[in-house]
Amino acid sequence: MSVFELELTESQRMMREACKKFVDDSIIPFISKNWKNEWNMTPEGRLPDFILQDADKLGIRTLGVPETFGGISLEKEHEVRTFAIISEEIARGDSGLADKLVQNWKVSVLLRAQADSYHQEKWFSKLMDNPNFLFAHALTEPKGASDRWLGYNAPEAAMDTKAKKVDSGWILNGRKHYISNGYDASLYIIYANTNPSVGMMEGTSSFIVSRGTKGFNIARCNETVGCRYMNNGELELIDCFVPDSHLLKSENALSQAGIYFRPGKIIQAAKNLGVGQAALERTADFVQTYSRGGRLLIKHQIVASRLADMATKVTAVRALVMQAAKAVDLNTPDADALCNMAKVFASEEILKVCQNAMELHGGMGSMLEAGIEKLVRDASIFLHMDATVDISNFKIIKALWPENAGKYAGPE
Repeated sequence: MSVFELELTESQRMMREACKKFVDDSIIPFISKNWKNEWNMTPEGRLPDFILQDADKLGIRTLGVPETFGGISLEKEHEVRTFAIISEEIARGDSGLADKLVQNWKVSVLLRAQADSYHQEKWFSKLMDNPNFLFAHALTEPKGASDRWLGYNAPEAAMDTKAKKVDSGWILNGRKHYISNGYDASLYIIYANTNPSVGMMEGTSSFIVSRGTKGFNIARCNETVGCRYMNNGELELIDCFVPDSHLLKSENALSQAGIYFRPGKIIQAAKNLGVGQAALERTADFVQTYSRGGRLLIKHQIVASRLADMATKVTAVRALVMQAAKAVDLNTPDADALCNMAKVFASEEILKVCQNAMELHGGMGSMLEAGIEKLVRDASIFLHMDATVDISNFKIIKALWPENAGKYAGPE
């Protein structure tokens, strides 16, 4: 048993084993047999309903939902680490499916902390009753994504999506893009500027907006290069009215969203780790069963060297991800720096692992039906998910040396 496995609680070990069986018995065979589904230009036809239904039976579609509403009770002191363990395992089967599921987890954590009892009862019940019910968190806009987090806490950096107060509610106008689950979610958390006279951190509010609300439109499904089993979407709000009761957080929504963002960084890194683990497993199996020059590939020194490098990178990423997850669970002072470090390190190192996997498979590595090139495509997406590498590096510096780090902001 590895050091990593020894540190798991009994509950985590059982959940990991159940997820592993689900991935090995259902996800990997489906992805392998139906590799063309990924390229179905009708997004609704890519992932069959039974996949989410099976995930629901296992209880992994609704992690983060309070036990009161039928969710699985997770050990609070290990919750983010449990999210990471399960994210890695599901992403080993398919990172798009993992992304589809974890949006439910993260938004559930947000709702249980910020929504009133009425909305918790309403939306958690709908989530639990419908295996295909999905949540989405809509922050990114065409004119501003992770660059907003450099330090631009000024009116000029405010959300382009605006919410105007009217009698008994708010009118929302704007556009959101690159939203995970954006194309097929049933409930959205929408961020909008409600006070243009102050900085972004003080003037942004969040709203609960359900699919089908008048003036709220799903504009398109983005055709991404990887993670294609999660339907990324663009949203538009045109004079969209939401009642006062759907205001989730007023003015300080971004400064209060750490309960979503911190676990989110860990989960992103863990999903990437799952892709790397899949690349390592498949490559290790290939080089130990395929011969060239009269001997198994693994007996060629250059192949062995590359495989060792892949294993080292995967192990190093896992160690940092679990350290960062523990920091978030314990709310330690270095949690912000560590979760950004884990995100950056995983996105860069796992892409190298997948590139090695592709090269060690030779010509087969580039063939669609072999599934190795898919891992490269999926890994490439993580460089900019939940912030680009460069923006994340700026955030690491600001977390470590806040007094002297640059402001990166202000008019010229």
